[in-house]
Amino acid sequence: MRLVLTADTHVPKRARDLPGPLWAAIEAADVVVHAGDWVDETLLDAMTARSRRLIGVYGNNDGPALRARLPEVARVELDGLRVAVVHETGPRTGREKRCAARFPDIDLLVFGHSHIPWDSVAPGGLRLLNPGSPTDRRAQPQATYLTATVHRGELSEVQLHPLPRP
Repeated sequence: MRLVLTADTHVPKRARDLPGPLWAAIEAADVVVHAGDWVDETLLDAMTARSRRLIGVYGNNDGPALRARLPEVARVELDGLRVAVVHETGPRTGREKRCAARFPDIDLLVFGHSHIPWDSVAPGGLRLLNPGSPTDRRAQPQATYLTATVHRGELSEVQLHPLPRP
């Protein structure tokens, strides 16, 4: 099962649309995960139409319309892998311990908010992934998203994809 992970798209405030390589990855993926800060329902509708399966949550920049359609936390099982998605996890210091306590029954936590790619493993084995942002790189060298593979409960081939500057 091929996954695409993204967050903090901020369309249309930070970009008019998602970068072409991310749209191509979305269309090729089995599951797309968006960890919040869509900003506008139009992007949610477009991603829903162009993906096989979309799992998303709302972020702090998402208004009432998006909050009515998306949960704060999503929990799913993907080919035996227990996944949770949330926008914010709090400060970087102590993140692994805090998230492991909050999500004791999860194998993978996908989060956003910081626009900073993150890949770590908490004590007990919880994997934490933040794909960065494909439209607002902030202090990062490039905008990014992640891809990964899930097979029989195992996450593999996690790859950070830098995007060309517009």
